[in-house]
Amino acid sequence: MLERLDDDSFLAQTQWRGYDRLYGGQVAAQSLRAACTTVGPDRLPHSLHSYFILAGRAGEPVQLDVQRTRDGRSFSTRHVTASQGGKAIFELVCSFHVEEEGDEWQLPPPDDLTLPDPPGDGSMPRWDGVGGLFEIRPVRPLPEYDPFALHPVWLRTAERLDDDPVTHLCLLTFLSDLGVLGSTRAPGSRTAYRSAASLDHSVWFHRPVRVDEWLRFSSAPVTNHGARGMARAELHTQAGVHVASVAQESLLRPSR
Repeated sequence: MLERLDDDSFLAQTQWRGYDRLYGGQVAAQSLRAACTTVGPDRLPHSLHSYFILAGRAGEPVQLDVQRTRDGRSFSTRHVTASQGGKAIFELVCSFHVEEEGDEWQLPPPDDLTLPDPPGDGSMPRWDGVGGLFEIRPVRPLPEYDPFALHPVWLRTAERLDDDPVTHLCLLTFLSDLGVLGSTRAPGSRTAYRSAASLDHSVWFHRPVRVDEWLRFSSAPVTNHGARGMARAELHTQAGVHVASVAQESLLRPSR
């Protein structure tokens, strides 16, 4: 929930998860929600591009200031600055589009769209990002030496949600940062890093989505150079529908 300070400024609460650093997906989702409140209901976000400027502090509120960059006949653009203590920690630019007719096409989905079975004891793994909000089922067992090798993974919200499309898109933005930093490393790398952080993050929303239904989230590295790594990710439904794409660049400074 956001507290409205004026027409284009909001205050967002953050939750303490036992870590000093604020989870990037949370501030991205809250920034998108703030932007959505400044456009008409006929326009939904189709993409966002963002930069992580400073590490946010978990447990402290974030101020979100929205700039109404443009409102056209079919598209609207918003620029959101998130700050703590008067300093910008995150910036997001998002674009909104009215619904239009067009071709319906996508690349073939992943070969394996089988939902893994839950644990034998009947318990469901949950990620504690916000009070166990998401249920998670990794496609393969996580290696003990590499707990960040999460992808590919199936996930959904633990509770059924209403039909508001903005809620689902904001929650998809929330989860879009999950484990992507770890997947920017070179394949098979066991390099130890003294510093690792997300630098920038982009999401494209291709089709309507429900995050209270299972989504296959798969992220893989693209390139590494100069202490930076990049990964691309996709989200598909159980029916193989490609609902969103993600790209992220991360800072990866090896231990000396």
